[in-house]
Amino acid sequence: MDPDSIGMPPLILKNLEYLGKDYEGRRFSDLPGRLQTRLLETEVVVHLIRQGTPEPVMFNIFARINTGGRSLSRQELRHALIPGRVRDLLRELAESEAYQKATLGSVRPERMDDREMVLRFIAFRLTEPEHYLRRDFDEFLRDAMHEVNGLGDEGVSRLRNEFTRSMYAAHEIFGYYAFRKYKLKESRRPPINKALFEAVSVNLARRTDHELDILRGRREQVLRRLALLLEEPAFERSISLATGDIGKVRLRFAAVDRLLKELTRD
Repeated sequence: MDPDSIGMPPLILKNLEYLGKDYEGRRFSDLPGRLQTRLLETEVVVHLIRQGTPEPVMFNIFARINTGGRSLSRQELRHALIPGRVRDLLRELAESEAYQKATLGSVRPERMDDREMVLRFIAFRLTEPEHYLRRDFDEFLRDAMHEVNGLGDEGVSRLRNEFTRSMYAAHEIFGYYAFRKYKLKESRRPPINKALFEAVSVNLARRTDHELDILRGRREQVLRRLALLLEEPAFERSISLATGDIGKVRLRFAAVDRLLKELTRD
């Protein structure tokens, strides 16, 4: 509005989705007087959070004020409040060829859903599922982001390689139905299930190269066994309702681990 006061060139409106015909290429000084007045009289509310405020308090504040317009998703909040190398790693892996192949590009990046799924994999590689003790799953994911920021280059490289290897394996073994609630004799492709993504991707990362080769060769058996597992009520609930519950986390990871172990026995 007043670029001269801060020694900056004037901003120019461009790529307007709805008002392009009337206002494309205009500066603030080019706008009609009524619009200039409206912008000048608009109040901007600022919530100042002091440095050193505990992270749980900051997230609580954001949750309380995050009600106007389009609310941020939980991952968007985590991204905003937790800087560091983890941001770049999540973006890199979410945009990687391996992830796009495994998910068939079906996880939309607009609300960072794709990055949250990558984070879930990382969180359960940093904390083994059988050692998961958290009752607040959001806090569990936040702690994983902090832990990544504290890793050295070798630790980050290990996570990157494990994720890439797991995604390629998922694509080669499960194909069209990777991370989805697959049903026998049904051609419809269900959406990706985040809890199933965790259990399958992490358990694939725990397999040896030899075991992954066996699973690739027994692809039809793997899909059939997965479909039968999904028919079990307890397992279905573990990936559908209150998925951050300690018992359900351990149940789904153990069930998938058991399924893959049985199918890789020579």
